[in-house]
Amino acid sequence: MSASPFHLGWFYSKGFGPKAWKHPWAGSAVHRFAKPDMAVDLARAMERASFDYLMIEDSSNVPYTYQGSHDAYLRHSVDTPKLDPTVLAPFLTMATDHLGVVVTCSVTEYHPFMLARKFNALDHVSDGRIGWNVVTGSNDGGAQNYGRDKQFPHDERYVIADEFMEVTKKLWNGWDEDAVVLDLENGIFADGSKVHPAFHEGQYFRSRGPLSSPRSPQGSPVICQAGGSSSGKAFASKWAETIIASAGSVEKMKQFRTEIRAEAIGAGRNPDDIKILFLVTPVIDESRSMARERVAAAKVFDDNEVQYQLASLSRLSGIDFAQFELDAPLPELVSNGHQSMVAGLTGKVLNDVIHTSTLSGGNDAYVGTPDEVAAIMDEHMQEVGGDGFLIANSYFSRRYATEICDGLVPALQKRGLTRTAYEHQNFRDNLLAF
Repeated sequence: MSASPFHLGWFYSKGFGPKAWKHPWAGSAVHRFAKPDMAVDLARAMERASFDYLMIEDSSNVPYTYQGSHDAYLRHSVDTPKLDPTVLAPFLTMATDHLGVVVTCSVTEYHPFMLARKFNALDHVSDGRIGWNVVTGSNDGGAQNYGRDKQFPHDERYVIADEFMEVTKKLWNGWDEDAVVLDLENGIFADGSKVHPAFHEGQYFRSRGPLSSPRSPQGSPVICQAGGSSSGKAFASKWAETIIASAGSVEKMKQFRTEIRAEAIGAGRNPDDIKILFLVTPVIDESRSMARERVAAAKVFDDNEVQYQLASLSRLSGIDFAQFELDAPLPELVSNGHQSMVAGLTGKVLNDVIHTSTLSGGNDAYVGTPDEVAAIMDEHMQEVGGDGFLIANSYFSRRYATEICDGLVPALQKRGLTRTAYEHQNFRDNLLAF
């Protein structure tokens, strides 16, 4: 019996910024971090391997949560600097023909009309290959950059996001598919009866509409979401077409997928229209022992790496981890940031936490030769039931991209687990192909 195929994506962690800048294989990435080179090379490799999409993470502030200062973040390039990912996206779509490109934008940093217009344009110029990773903004520093003292409370952010989605959907659907006539003989560009204002008057947003541009090839970008809290899962089940999920075991992966699919049915959706991709960081080498040596080496920290990891945890959670002892269990933590991440830290020893969040993503299962890792991914995904994996490596090098795209993926393709060619032109159609 042949195994069911699954989807592949890449989580471009740390956004449009430095990659592998302090590692031996960094190469030109050190000095050209503000150029599209690294991302373009990755996108081309991913298209060779027939990945579904590249998702560009983002945040728009220089963090200062750790020790109340931005010094550690800038010294070690912890989640900063980051350039605007909407500027990077067109370079990636110009360099590829089929790969989907998902851009992160926060509903607390845009007005719905501005964002709807931007994504409409991106979908047009990419011939229907754009997605939007919907985030709500979790760091108070980001809120202060946009004129507020702090972020909205966690659950209210999803209420805001829900209305934001309503407005953008109205705007994207404002032009009928056949509204543009282009009748040169009679001098008619578009049929005004087929263009409709939104007239949205809500609790948080107002927008008249319609968009100042026609319906795009996909109609709207593919919606991506990553909320792991109860509010985040409810939002994702209602709106998302692909979900980024983090789970430390096959059992948790299966449980998450079961919960999302049940909530999707409750929201009146077909659960098969939502593709859940689980974050993994495979470590590939010529032998299992060599791959394990790389994982072990990545867990040998100096003081700089300890500070890097603590600063990163502090940014994601909004909690200053400088206040806790490295060798003592963490108390119960309350966060207005990434709640699903923080919920799993209570009682854990901080030193253990930072040493299991390195090269292999805290999960040493995906370590070995390409064939060995492909077999593990096969076994796990068949047990989970779908829908795929999202490769995540915070400061990857070109070497790592080659190991995955030209090493691991051919091993998956040989097993019939991932596509060898794209079935469709549009991103959404490829995502829903199986």
